Amino acid sequence: MMQEKEQKLQETEGGTEHISDNVETTAKETPISEPTTSEEPVISNTEKEDQNPEVSEETKDSTVPEDVEQTDEHIEEIDESNAEDAEDVENEKRHHIPMLDYHAMSMENLVGELQRLVKNEKVQAINKHISSIKYEFDQKFQEFMEHKKEEFVANGGNEIDFRYNSVAKRQFNEVYSEYREKRDQYYKQLEQNLKNNLQKRLEIIEELKGLVNVEEDINTTYKNFKELQENWRNAGPVPRKNYNDVWRTYHHHMEIFYDFLHLNRELRDLDFKHNLEEKLKLVEKAEALAQEPDINKAFRELQMLHKIWKEDIGPVAQEQREEVWERFSNATKAMHHRRQEHYQELEKDYEKNLEKKQEIITSILGIAENTSNNHRGLQQQIREIEKLREAFFKAGKVPQKVNEQTWSAFKDAVRNFNRSKNAFYKSQKKEQLENLEKKKALLGLAVSLKDSEDWEMATPEMKRIQSEWKKIGHVPRKYSDKIWNEFKEACNHYFDRLHSEKNESQKEELENFEKKSDCLERLKAFQLSGNQEKDLETLKEFLAEWKQYGRIPYRKKHINGKFNKIVDALLKKLGVGRQESELLKYGDKMQQLAKSDDDRAINNERAFIRKKIDESKSEIRQLENNLQFFSNASEDSPLVQDVVKNIEGHKESLETWKAKLKKLNILKNTRNREEEENSSEEE
Repeated sequence: MMQEKEQKLQETEGGTEHISDNVETTAKETPISEPTTSEEPVISNTEKEDQNPEVSEETKDSTVPEDVEQTDEHIEEIDESNAEDAEDVENEKRHHIPMLDYHAMSMENLVGELQRLVKNEKVQAINKHISSIKYEFDQKFQEFMEHKKEEFVANGGNEIDFRYNSVAKRQFNEVYSEYREKRDQYYKQLEQNLKNNLQKRLEIIEELKGLVNVEEDINTTYKNFKELQENWRNAGPVPRKNYNDVWRTYHHHMEIFYDFLHLNRELRDLDFKHNLEEKLKLVEKAEALAQEPDINKAFRELQMLHKIWKEDIGPVAQEQREEVWERFSNATKAMHHRRQEHYQELEKDYEKNLEKKQEIITSILGIAENTSNNHRGLQQQIREIEKLREAFFKAGKVPQKVNEQTWSAFKDAVRNFNRSKNAFYKSQKKEQLENLEKKKALLGLAVSLKDSEDWEMATPEMKRIQSEWKKIGHVPRKYSDKIWNEFKEACNHYFDRLHSEKNESQKEELENFEKKSDCLERLKAFQLSGNQEKDLETLKEFLAEWKQYGRIPYRKKHINGKFNKIVDALLKKLGVGRQESELLKYGDKMQQLAKSDDDRAINNERAFIRKKIDESKSEIRQLENNLQFFSNASEDSPLVQDVVKNIEGHKESLETWKAKLKKLNILKNTRNREEEENSSEEE
């Protein structure tokens, strides 16, 4: 029984099913009509009995009832629905629970709606709702997992290793398991009750059959008949698959009993009259439903009228039976046609929805075929695809015959875009890994230089590293913050030290500038005494003092020019030539080099002087070559005189640089001899 219930819960409302073995056994023993084999229209044995009350008992006992009222499609639809509701009166509540557009819901919203139904509604009334929710959730989850798997593979993962923990799926499974547990528990309890009720009804049918063979007062028999009717009404629900057959069998034997009452037509006619009045009321109500604008409400009310017709009201006189049934059947048929027209209108809407969804699929395919080749453009397309996905789900239902086809086309279109997107980011990831290695190399350089004291070398190198860093593209997101913070920390560490050093240096340079300013003011106030030797010594003291103050701010260096200009003027007044004046000023530099223990400084100075000697020689050669072009020009020509003057000036400078080099060589040789002597003494 539980397996049958499980199967029922996975199906839509089905047609009339075969009755159980118990009912089949009883049916064989029960006089029920059998279809005729002639070309005449098939009618039930009950109708034959009404036409011929004297029908033989042999005919009654040899056939199974088949009511022509149940052969029409519009009647069967209602009978099937009533059979479902008859199993449990709470099941009827399913008509009043809104069937939402689950297709338009996200997985999270579907889980929420599932929770609401399981918590607040009767478990037997939400089967179709739960089935629809589960179908939509499974479809969306499958699409979601395919997308995640493609991303995993695109990022270098092996498909066999793919795992994904979905919170929505876990929650759905928990609630759905709760629903199944409630449902199984409910039907387990219901199953035995339904079986017992079915057995009661079969026993009542047996007692009803026996009334026609009892030899007693007809009034007593009729009273027993009424008691059986009341017992039948109170017998409770039976399994839905047995519902219609049991009621047909019951009505068949009721009609047999009424025919048996032909010996006392007064009793029978009273019942026929009462039943006719009640059925006419049902007919009028059914006909009035044609004016009810709500199709679903009208159908449910018609369904209830059929239930009353079948379960609560007995037969009518034979001569009125066909007419009253015809009216009731026609009203039902009219409602059936209204519903069919309603469904046809819905189908038109579904066709429009199909067109919308096909347009959406085409749009997705268009984007998939023209996937952007840059991150910003691709992110915009991702947002467009997401909007199209939402529009697809909100577009509504499509005809059932193309539902799977449309869904597959949609998934394929989205999958095509995802594959193109993943391929792009896979190539981006390779490039980003290469960028990561480049930035790691720059980070290593920055870390190695952050504590350097060689400011002249390290500062331009750190600036170059920063410039190179900006030129390198993105790195994988999971490394970007970490490597950037490490690089920034190394750079900040170095430049904070540099700025601190500069601030200290600038303070010292400003102090030097103040001292040089004071020295310059005293030089300006100095007056030659007329004693050349004494005045020359005083100027040497000024030069020595000036040199000892060291560096000054770059923007204040013009003070050096002022100082040298005054010194040159005073030396000239003392009769000191230009070369001697330069060597005199250079003597102070020689003293500084002699005092220092830095061979590299002496070598750098020698390289500098040699470079100046080469430049002077080059200038002299160039000027002498230029002078040859003026062979025909007069020596008094200003142009010629200017060239000759420049040549003499460069020759004078050359001699000065040579004299400086000679002094430097003497210093170098002296230092070498001292080092050799010191080395010999140590030995």
